Amino acid sequence: MVQRRNRDRSLFEVLLPDGHKLWPDWLRKIDTLLEDEAVIEVVAQALETRWPQSRRRGRPGTPAEVVIRMLILKHLFDWSYDDLEREVRANLVYRMFTRIDAGEVPDAKTILKIARALGPEVIEQLHRQVVAVAKRAGVTHGRRFRIDTTVVETNVHYPTDSSLLQDGVRVLTRTMQRAGAALGNPRGRVRNRLRSVGRRTLIIVRQARSPETRDALVRSYRQLMATTRAVVRDATTMVRRISQRLRTAARSDATTLTQARQRLQRVQPLVTRILEQTRARLMGGDTHVPDKVLSVFEPHTEAIRKGKIAKPTEFGKLVTIQESEHQIISAYEVHDRRPPDMTLWIPAIDRHVAIFGRAPDIAAGDRGFASAKNEEAAVQRGVRRVILPRPGRKTPARRVHERQRWFRRGQRWRVGCEGRISVIKRRHGLRRCRYHGADGTARWVGLGVIANNLVSTATFLNARATA
Repeated sequence: MVQRRNRDRSLFEVLLPDGHKLWPDWLRKIDTLLEDEAVIEVVAQALETRWPQSRRRGRPGTPAEVVIRMLILKHLFDWSYDDLEREVRANLVYRMFTRIDAGEVPDAKTILKIARALGPEVIEQLHRQVVAVAKRAGVTHGRRFRIDTTVVETNVHYPTDSSLLQDGVRVLTRTMQRAGAALGNPRGRVRNRLRSVGRRTLIIVRQARSPETRDALVRSYRQLMATTRAVVRDATTMVRRISQRLRTAARSDATTLTQARQRLQRVQPLVTRILEQTRARLMGGDTHVPDKVLSVFEPHTEAIRKGKIAKPTEFGKLVTIQESEHQIISAYEVHDRRPPDMTLWIPAIDRHVAIFGRAPDIAAGDRGFASAKNEEAAVQRGVRRVILPRPGRKTPARRVHERQRWFRRGQRWRVGCEGRISVIKRRHGLRRCRYHGADGTARWVGLGVIANNLVSTATFLNARATA
């Protein structure tokens, strides 16, 4: 049964009447902001959809208030779930903040399972409520708008063709061995080719360092691909055997077999695509294969080039961050496919108007967003000053326009968006996503943005109170 709040009186209110003095000022302010009923209601409604009768039946579950506070605390400090459990269990301040007090701390697996019930739509709705809290507190009014894009990397290794083939063989073999045990096969019935694949991968790595061994490298790749195709054929046979056995299998074995079949059916097409893209690169020199697979475990990963010298290619998803005054991220978007930056300007302005009910006085972006169409669209929507520096050669009139004092001040303010992106990557973990799947990436980004907004709101309110 879903609960909104802990109903018991806090033990710390009795034993530690001055316990609030242990809190940092910014964390106490975040605690006050999270008292908003609308924020708790978003999480409670999501938890009620986990099971058909979660609203009225069953034993009392972890309260929605505790769930959201633990997730916020996790992303405030970029902890893992194990770190979160350990820190909350050992720290009085965190126990008070999460409303657990003297109660039992949910273990890491429990919080992980509950967090998965909060899908990307729920996290986005929760973000809107946090922005509404900042608006009611007077932190932001939507007078300013700036936008930028960044890459949130997925949790993958550098994708080479040989390492991807090795990953595919490992996953298929491991799954077939598990299914074979459930089918009652003798040990060794599923042929294990992992050692030969591992040796061949190491040989390819050594041969790839020397351009003189091109012919030997091609031969090694051919052998690796032949071994991988054999494993794929074994997986096809295993899927057929599992389907035949499921008709008469016991319930305990049926669950294992069903999961194994689903995993084989999901991974096998990915390995086939890896074989095709390896053949296209090795035999035809084609490195621009559409929908290239860059990870067996995170197949939604894209290769994105942002022009960075230190890291020319990043593997993850492109994220749009749009910000209002006082470092409040008013909206974010994780893109399925990388779009041109120029196409993101008008939808972002429309989102800003929908959130704040007004167009910003100042709208700023970098050269990637600049075009005459985008400037005209912003002016038509009521933006007074549009800061979009044009790339390339400029006319004398355009140079005079961009040298005006208000334009240069707007450019300097726009650079702060890059600083905000750096902060959320460094402080809240958006440098690399540690949740799985496309939905996991959206959840990771959303929770990091929410944590940033709470810290920015608390910092502003504390500064205003002491001014």
